[in-house]
Amino acid sequence: MSESVLIDVRGLKCPLPVLKTAKRMAPLAPGTRVSVLATDPMAAIDLPHFCNENGHRLIEADRAGDLMRFEIEKGPGADRSR
Repeated sequence: MSESVLIDVRGLKCPLPVLKTAKRMAPLAPGTRVSVLATDPMAAIDLPHFCNENGHRLIEADRAGDLMRFEIEKGPGADRSR
């Protein structure tokens, strides 16, 4: 099983959640699973779009109150950052 990384961007506003996620994911190996915790409402749009544009797979997205959690798998050759 591949490693799992936690990226906590709670309290950060757009565009920082995506920018910090991209920076943390850039050096990771393809197939690495990442859990992103966010509170910015725009993350519900921005993080799935980031995955789609950069070849990552959004495995799961859920929300509990203001907290959102995104499970992402880094895609093959997806080493570009925004």
